[in-house]
Amino acid sequence: MLDKSFAVPYNLPNHPIFLEATNARFIFTVRNGSGFNAMEFSITRCAQMLPSPDWMVTPCTIPLTVTFNTETDQISMQNGLIHLAFSTKPDCAVVGYKNLITGDSLLRAVSPLGSVTLNGTHYDVGGLQGQPDRAFLRSEWLKDLTANPSAFRYTGYSVSEPSERFPWKHTRPAQDLPWPAPGKVLTLHFSPPDGNHLAVTVDVHYRMYEGQPLICKWLTINNHETHAVRVNTFTSEILAAVEGESSVGDPPVWRLPNINVVTDYSYGGDNQADATHAVQWVPDTEYTTQVNYELHTPCLLKVQPPLGPDTDIPAHGVMESFRTWELLYDSTDRQRKGLETCRMYRTIAPWTTENPLMLHLTSTDPAVVKTAIDQAAQCGFEMVIFSFGSGLNMEDVSPENIATFKAFADYAHSKGLQIGGYSLLASRSIDAADDVINPKTGKPGGAIFGSSPCLCSKWGIEYFKHIKQFLTATGFDLLENDGSYPGDVCASTTHPGHHGLLDSQWQQFWKIARFYRWCREQGIYLDVPDWYFLQGSNKSGMGYRETNWSLPRDLQHLHARQNMFDGTWEKSPSMGWMFVPLVQYHGGGAAATIEPLHEHIDDYRECLMDCLSYGVQACYRGPRLYDTPAVKKMVLNCVAFFKKHRAILQSDIIHLRRPDGQDWDGILHVNPSLHDCGLAAFFNPLEHDITRIIHLPLYYTGLTKTAMVSVDGKRARKYVLNRQYGITITVTIPAHSLSWCVISSGAKE
Repeated sequence: MLDKSFAVPYNLPNHPIFLEATNARFIFTVRNGSGFNAMEFSITRCAQMLPSPDWMVTPCTIPLTVTFNTETDQISMQNGLIHLAFSTKPDCAVVGYKNLITGDSLLRAVSPLGSVTLNGTHYDVGGLQGQPDRAFLRSEWLKDLTANPSAFRYTGYSVSEPSERFPWKHTRPAQDLPWPAPGKVLTLHFSPPDGNHLAVTVDVHYRMYEGQPLICKWLTINNHETHAVRVNTFTSEILAAVEGESSVGDPPVWRLPNINVVTDYSYGGDNQADATHAVQWVPDTEYTTQVNYELHTPCLLKVQPPLGPDTDIPAHGVMESFRTWELLYDSTDRQRKGLETCRMYRTIAPWTTENPLMLHLTSTDPAVVKTAIDQAAQCGFEMVIFSFGSGLNMEDVSPENIATFKAFADYAHSKGLQIGGYSLLASRSIDAADDVINPKTGKPGGAIFGSSPCLCSKWGIEYFKHIKQFLTATGFDLLENDGSYPGDVCASTTHPGHHGLLDSQWQQFWKIARFYRWCREQGIYLDVPDWYFLQGSNKSGMGYRETNWSLPRDLQHLHARQNMFDGTWEKSPSMGWMFVPLVQYHGGGAAATIEPLHEHIDDYRECLMDCLSYGVQACYRGPRLYDTPAVKKMVLNCVAFFKKHRAILQSDIIHLRRPDGQDWDGILHVNPSLHDCGLAAFFNPLEHDITRIIHLPLYYTGLTKTAMVSVDGKRARKYVLNRQYGITITVTIPAHSLSWCVISSGAKE
């Protein structure tokens, strides 16, 4: 039983404390308090305490198994953290979906495994009918459920090892992560309904990952006809989930089931939620015993394209749906859910752990370029990018232009640097023949960015051809593709890459997705201000308003740290870029810029250390990295700090205190697999030095008894962890600067 009497350090706002009780772990969180009476308290059940350790701290070693029970005619798939069960008679359906960490069931009712509309006719894929109550599924009901005679019917299953979705060429340092990640793939095979002579089969794939409560699902449609078959629509996931909340009326915002659902058919957003268009939580109108009077509870998951695809599978051809990942959270705590999400992205898109230091060069003048490359190499930077406004045009594949930039690339490579450039794609107008056509007006205009070329127009097809040619011929290592495809539809019937409105979104998306996959196969780094991580991109914006970089420098520092603090809840540090205007950007004049560098060396150092201590790379935009020996020395020292602690700095973040300009702000990097398993950074925005007593929650470092802590590189001191796996340290933080500490295991406990 949980002891209700415990002490709380009441002067420590936003401080999560772990409390243990029989078979459960709780988080007790103190929020926004400067004194005991002003605080809010919440207790959240974190996870069931299983015999195995916490998978987020110690790798789960329970083997992943796929088994068939001949007595129950059920297939079981489990990895010690989640369990899926499929009934195979009289047809196939998911009859169990359980979070083994919490012991909770996600499933409340049976559904088809998916659906397809072929040549205008709708078909469910598998599924069972006749469940008497859709609020819960009782095992004794299964024997009485019946097959849907008009659905594709189950014919068997196979188990295989996972294969890579596309190649990843390693050309720069990244975390040592397997690609593909280990696991198993269960494939369920379906044929048309009895009496239907359509020569099409459907395979439903479930890929479970080792050591995470994570699965991936997709469909494969196989055309065995001697003619094309049109796929008008499909739904790749239908899941009747336990509702996130019950409400008689309709609340302003519904609490959804505690599961993260993402797809690689994502676009038009700088965060996961904005870019996820194919995932829908809708009411289950057949669930007539739900509490909501109007049956509006969003508890039925459907994953499908918002439009189309309305595309043909050629004779004897195959079409794959996009892929859907389902991460079962074991907590409602924001920090833990964020850490689990970051773990998922590292697993399914490990190239996002590439994190080179980069100079955004603002000139193509040969003398400036040579100086910039020399300085970048001397200062330990790893990449130079020809920035927007530099004069680079990657669409120009003339021999003269290719020769110019190949020479720059060869020189950069001779200095051990990688090099690349910026190209604008979607957020511009080409002409009436090539822009997307608004279905409401039949004319260009009204696109997401106002005007945009159709990627399947003649111009769009030539654009990708030219960019590939330029990258290949010059040997460039990076593409910053601005204005990536945001999801525009196009009503043109004359563009060569799509036949009309209904397939325009699908065809444009896969046009750019295939290009990004090609870049990943070539080892080309991809900066893309959109959520294309699962199609091969490396980095997106951490989240900032561009005009903020025209503000005075002292305000920029706070905005930058707020952007990084907020941006790393569901992104690892290496997944987002920041910005440092060495030269003027959008305005602001001298007060907003770092140049001349030696005159603003303190601001320059603060910019560098703000980003590097977060493990985040910025676009340092200007013609050079230093202008005096003193500035060069400062840059070298900052880079040396980052490279010495790179492994832990690029690890996930525990959010300690958000920047507000009134007191210190700070973060804690954690990684239980490293000897230096934690690094905390504390920032002081004030005009004077401050000394603060700060609690460090070390649970996710993996330490359990003691910690060795070195503050600002000084000799380490031993601390004993309290019962909440934390320590309290006293830190003096210089004005407009930072203090940092490295946490390690020291001697083995």
